[in-house]
Formats: sequence, structure tokens, C-alpha cells
Amino acid sequence: MADAFSQIYIQYVFAVKGRENLLQQPWREEVFKYMAGIVKGKNQKPIIVNGVSDHVHVFVGLKPAMNISDLIRDIKNNSSNFINDQKFLKGKFSWQEGYGAFSYSHSQIDNVYQYIANQEEHHRKKTFKEEYIEFLQKFEIDYNEKYLFEWID
Repeated sequence: MADAFSQIYIQYVFAVKGRENLLQQPWREEVFKYMAGIVKGKNQKPIIVNGVSDHVHVFVGLKPAMNISDLIRDIKNNSSNFINDQKFLKGKFSWQEGYGAFSYSHSQIDNVYQYIANQEEHHRKKTFKEEYIEFLQKFEIDYNEKYLFEWID
């Protein structure tokens, strides 16, 4: 029986609960490395994990046997436990419910990588809400804004 050979590229985008600016330097990088380790531990390919104080982008090469929602569930659950166990914050840390998952072709990997790598610079000009709604529109995803993240304007 022949094996199946495939690679699916997914960018996940998700936010801190209440969109609070809780992902602070210098421990933010440690959390991003931990998230990449979660992806790798699930036998998937972490390409880049980066973000700013209120949200994260996780770009992965996903094998078809892995369910998109299962991977993000594990990333969010395990990373919030890690943040709380490390006591990076005085209170309890958690992620907002929901996420965006956007697919790309192999030829787009470098552009997506560069975009995610430059999040700090990117968000000097654009809010997370503007960015997220642009993703939804670019990928032609129907949405009702009242069911998106809790926005802090």
C-alpha cells in the first residue's frame, strides 16, 4: 500500500482573553518557543511563531492526519498552562475562545514567514482588529463581527 504524501500550510491567529496586552517581553519569546515545541511534539512542522502583546500568529506545516482544531486546542491549552505554571503574571492567563486558520500554498511560505516575523513593525500601523478583518476578507470568509474576538478599541 502506498503512503500519502502531503503538506498543508496553515497560519493560526488567536488573541489573549479580553485582548489584554499580557504577552510581555522578555518572556514572550519563551512562550513562542514553547508553542513551537508543542507543534513539533505533535509531529507537525513549526515554521514560525510570533506576535505582539495581545495576539499570536502560529504558522505550521500540517500533515493531513492532524485535525486543524485539535492542534490549536493543544497549543492554546498547553501554552496557557505553561504561562500560568511559570507565574509570568500575577493573575490567571487565558486565551480568548476562537481563532482564525488560513491556508497557504508552498510558494507563499516565505511571504507569510516575513509577515509574521515583522509583527511588531506591522502593528505600529494597523490594529489587530484591522488585520484580522483583512484576513477574513482576503480569504473570503463570511463573518458576523459580533461573533469575532472581544475587541478593545
